[in-house]
Amino acid sequence: MSDYWYNMTTGQVEHGAQSSWKHLLGPYKSYAEASRALEKVEQRNEEWEEDNDEA
Repeated sequence: MSDYWYNMTTGQVEHGAQSSWKHLLGPYKSYAEASRALEKVEQRNEEWEEDNDEA
């Protein structure tokens, strides 16, 4: 089974890592999951900031 990667430079989903690792987020199990990579990053950042505000 191949993994999917989100390329932060191009904004495209790659089937298998095709670009330099420094440009990729992943791996993800599906194209749909990879296409929402930035949403997941934003969500995790917000959760992290909330945790820091409580500390």
